Amino acid sequence: MKAAPFAWQRPASLNEALGALAPGQASAIGGGQSLGPMLNLRLARPAALVELRRLPELRASGVDRGVLRLGAAVTHAEIEDGLVPDTTHGMLPWVARSIAYRAIRNRGTIGGSLCHADPAADWVNSLMVLGAKVELASTAGRRQVPVEDFMRGAYATDLQPGEVLAAVELPAFGPGMRWGWNKICAKVGEFADAIGAVVVDPALGHCRLLVGAVEARPVLLPEPQALLDRVSESSIDASATIDLLEDVISGVFAAHDAVFVHQHAVALARAIAQFHARGASGTAQP
Repeated sequence: MKAAPFAWQRPASLNEALGALAPGQASAIGGGQSLGPMLNLRLARPAALVELRRLPELRASGVDRGVLRLGAAVTHAEIEDGLVPDTTHGMLPWVARSIAYRAIRNRGTIGGSLCHADPAADWVNSLMVLGAKVELASTAGRRQVPVEDFMRGAYATDLQPGEVLAAVELPAFGPGMRWGWNKICAKVGEFADAIGAVVVDPALGHCRLLVGAVEARPVLLPEPQALLDRVSESSIDASATIDLLEDVISGVFAAHDAVFVHQHAVALARAIAQFHARGASGTAQP
């Protein structure tokens, strides 16, 4: 099937793009890796598409006053290849290189992935555990929203009509920051069946444990430091760690079956093991 007819607009600036989107009859398009298939299946039928991928403001990135700012049109491949700054001690490139396939990473954008809001998407999960914020722009002005508030549920965001996701902002983590990231997939390139992630930076008071690839938005586990301390005590026995995490996850996702709980406990256990390995050597293998 092919897309229904639509007009194509290529604005020269973000302000021009916002003006084109303001009437509410057009849709924004970045890399098109999510919207393209929806157009071809006629699940989306906009009257016009407004291309954002080449806008200079959405392509700009940098670090200023302890904040890493990534333009929404930065591609997965540019993050993977280290072509933009990274204050996460390698986590962003690590996550990027496991997204789908290189052809998709060449065109897919960080902003487009967040706006699509697939609960199993790598950026949705990793940016939430990193404590990132998104900057949303419209003709009325700009506002910032934490990623966990921006994503309201599966394929649902806080993006309002006429708004564009302009940038993603992350803390500039210090030298004591450690992280772990694991996703379980049926095969390489597919969306994850389960995601586990941990990010800790004592200097920033940042400690987050995340369980992702669930039906709704990813879940930040309560009392993450206490849970990390408990896992550390049982880390000499991998089965004990997984049993402990299964108890925690089953309490959060009470309506889910044993397979779901076990998969997510394994993903989180592997992420925590990677986190501890980084503490010992500064590096870890996937």
